[in-house]
Amino acid sequence: MKETMLKLSAKIQTLMLQEQGQDLIEYALVVALIAFAATAGMSSLATNINVAFTAIGTTLTSYTG
Repeated sequence: MKETMLKLSAKIQTLMLQEQGQDLIEYALVVALIAFAATAGMSSLATNINVAFTAIGTTLTSYTG
C-alpha cells in the first residue's frame, strides 16, 4: 500500500510540473476576454444603428408623405 501511494505521489508531482495545457488555458482566457468585450460593445453599437435607421426612416417619410 505504501508503495502504491509513493507511485501515486510521484505521478501527481510529474503532472503538476508539466506545462502542456498552460497554452490552451491562456488562449481560452484571451478568447473569453474578446467575447466579453464584443458583447459589451454590441449594445452600444445596436443602439447607434437603431438611431440611424430611425432617422433615415423619418427623413424618407417626410419626403414621401
